[in-house]
Amino acid sequence: MDCLSTKETINNTFEIVRDTSFSEKTSGIPTENQVNKFLDKILYLQKYLNDKAEKIEDINERLERLTWLNDIDEDSLRQLNGLIASAKDLHSVLIRQLVNLNDFRKKGLAKEAIKRFKSAIDTLKEIISDLESAFFFLPAMPHFLDNTKELSLL
Repeated sequence: MDCLSTKETINNTFEIVRDTSFSEKTSGIPTENQVNKFLDKILYLQKYLNDKAEKIEDINERLERLTWLNDIDEDSLRQLNGLIASAKDLHSVLIRQLVNLNDFRKKGLAKEAIKRFKSAIDTLKEIISDLESAFFFLPAMPHFLDNTKELSLL
């Protein structure tokens, strides 16, 4: 039996070596063209994420400007409430997209673009919170409006 086991071990090893040798001969190292296609895809991902981040940054600026509005009537508050709800929905969608980028981030691919994208998403969340506070939570607090008026006079 030892003889059979030895032959089996040799044959198994031979098959692995032969299959690996054949595979290496037929596949080889990626060509320059294949590497360039891979790099093009990384560049596309970076541009795609930077474009998304730029769009979110523009939305952030627009939302931030709204926090400085004064004398808001009830209809405007309703509009702001709907806008905040839509912004929260957008944030939720973007977070899911960011989670899907974890494998790229772990591999160090498009690192700066992912970082910018995440930063824009984080800022969006902060601005949504600021909008809600400025128009719905803070005005309900005693003396908030009086303090705001005093600060605006400075």
